[in-house]
Amino acid sequence: MTQIIGNGRSQAAFFTAAASESMPHTWLITGPEGIGKASFARAAAAHVLAHAADPHIPLAADVDLSGNAIASQIASGSHPDFRVLERLPKDAKKPDGGLARSIKVDQVRELQPMFATRPTYSNRRIVIIDSIDDCERSAANALLKNLEEPPAGTIFLLISHSPGRLLPTIRSRCRVLRFDALDDGTVAAILRRHLPDADADEIETLVHAGKGSPGRAIAFAGLDLAAIEREVALIAKSGDPNNAIRSRLGSALGTKAAQPRYEAFLERAPSFIAECARDRQGHALRTALDAYRDARSLCDAALGLSLDPQATVFEMGGVIARLAD
Repeated sequence: MTQIIGNGRSQAAFFTAAASESMPHTWLITGPEGIGKASFARAAAAHVLAHAADPHIPLAADVDLSGNAIASQIASGSHPDFRVLERLPKDAKKPDGGLARSIKVDQVRELQPMFATRPTYSNRRIVIIDSIDDCERSAANALLKNLEEPPAGTIFLLISHSPGRLLPTIRSRCRVLRFDALDDGTVAAILRRHLPDADADEIETLVHAGKGSPGRAIAFAGLDLAAIEREVALIAKSGDPNNAIRSRLGSALGTKAAQPRYEAFLERAPSFIAECARDRQGHALRTALDAYRDARSLCDAALGLSLDPQATVFEMGGVIARLAD
């Protein structure tokens, strides 16, 4: 399986605990979205279950499991002692129609028959929740019962991008494993591996936009983010007094075909304002902070209420234009 780059101390802490006799049964893997938490959870599951089936296999992140039967089963989703709960497609007949808004209580209940039996290949089984933030309230409560009285040999790996929003009763039953945003050099190395055809300028733009998250950066790939960034920077510098830039940007991002670029613009705009705020003081700082607040509010409304994209881009351009004062 692919070795996870970055957060070496956190990875080592997990495997040290996994090798001990007092392995925690519930882990809360936290950190920004897109930095490899889910990939680590799957890799960790493969290592733990492979070691449980064959103790001669060392428990360490750098152990090569290529060709290992347990790892292959986990990768294919066929291992009987391994489950992943995640959001399902809205329509099972249309897998490309988007995902449900949450992990449902029925998905948690479907784990119970597995918990009623002993693990198949060893004394271990692993359940990944990706992410626990996505569980509806009833699903979180149903899961809590399993965390309070964990089935024998079961390890839960709960992935969270916003642990502060979780039920305190869930957080209190977990050992926290913190993953931090990656440095630019590491993100660039990951991008070059995943995007071998990207040139140096695109890699640099994606690294900047990713803000320590390779997953977020890869999601921006192929969207000509550099062109959007140039337009945003022009608005911030000039104030766009005749509305020409924001009108041009709204026309470019307002079509149905431009939806991915529009969503990238919504994600980047508040971050761009925040970056500008770091170099300001006094009234200019206050202006930037107010603009950031309004940009975040507009983004939430745009996605939650399905606002008109062209009008939303134009309005966001007005928020960014305040930075020119």
